[in-house]
Amino acid sequence: MPSVSVRRLYQDNQRKLQLGWAAGTAGADNRIDVKADKPILALVGHLNFIHPNQVQVLGVAEVEYLQRMEAGETAVGFDALFDLPMALAIVANDLPVPPVLRDYCHTNNVPLLVSKRESPYLMDVLRIYLQRVLAVSTVKHGVFLDVFEIGVLITGESGLGKSELALELISRGHSLIADDAVELYRTGPETLDGRCPPMLRDFLEVRGLGVLNIRHIFGETSIRPKKILQLIINLVPADDEYMKRLDRLSIRTETESILDVNVRSVTLPVAIGRNLAVLVEAAVRNYILQLRGKDSTKEFLERHQTMLKEDESNHENSVD
Repeated sequence: MPSVSVRRLYQDNQRKLQLGWAAGTAGADNRIDVKADKPILALVGHLNFIHPNQVQVLGVAEVEYLQRMEAGETAVGFDALFDLPMALAIVANDLPVPPVLRDYCHTNNVPLLVSKRESPYLMDVLRIYLQRVLAVSTVKHGVFLDVFEIGVLITGESGLGKSELALELISRGHSLIADDAVELYRTGPETLDGRCPPMLRDFLEVRGLGVLNIRHIFGETSIRPKKILQLIINLVPADDEYMKRLDRLSIRTETESILDVNVRSVTLPVAIGRNLAVLVEAAVRNYILQLRGKDSTKEFLERHQTMLKEDESNHENSVD
C-alpha cells in the first residue's frame, strides 16, 4: 500500500506552504496511506470528528471552536473529541495554536504543523501532492514521447528500432519524455501519468551512437517532464506474408489495460521500406480525429456500402 511519511510531506512542501513545526516532532515518521475504501482526495480536510481525515486542517472556525472549548463554553471534553486516528494536524492562516491542541499532539506524538497560508489553498496543494506521491505505479519498457500534444508510448521487441524511431520523431519537432523505462502512475480512475526516472532524464540510447543527451542536442523544447498516456503504438516484426494477411479494413478498436486503466493501442508492422515516423504521426492524427468522433475507416466503409446500394438500384431500374 503506497504511503508517505509526515517528515517527507513537510520537507517537500515546507517552502510552498510556509510550514513550521509546533509540536509532536516524535511522530515525524507517522505514515499517511491510502485506504481501499477512501479516495486520496479525502485524506485532507478541515477538522472532522465524524469522518476524520488523516491530515486534519484547522482554519479560523476550527481554532475558534477549540478556544471556546478551552474556555469551558462547550460540554464536549477534548480527550473524547480527539479520540480518533490522525497522522497529522495543521493550523493554517497563521493562527495561534490552541494550547490544548499543542499539549495533546505533544503527548500523543501527533505531528502539529503551522502554516501562514490560508486553509483552502493549503488543502488544495496537499491533495494534489498526495495524489501524486500515493498513486499506484508501474514501470513499462519502451519510449514515451509527446507527439502532437498526445502522450505516446512506443513498445516492441528489442532491436526493432524504437530508439531510432524516437530520434526521428524528435528531429521532426516532437518531444522525449522517457526512454527504456517509463514510470506510469494512476492519478485518476482513467488517467495514467507517464514520467521518466531521474537517472535517465534527458537521455536516449541509440545503437551505434551510444547515449545521447537530447536536451543538449535539440534544445529545451525537445524534453517534457511528464505526460498523460493516451496511445500505445506496439511495433511488431513483419515480412511480406504478414503484410498480405493484414485486414486492411479492420475497424476493431484495440486497448491495453495498465493499472486497470484501458489505453488505446495500435499495432504497427515494421518492414523494409516503411517510414515509421510518418506512420506514427498519421496514427496520432487519426487518434485525434477519433476523439472528435471521426473514423476514416468507418467513413470509407459507409461510403462503399452507399455506392453498392446505388449500383444495385440502378441495375434494377435498367432491367425494368
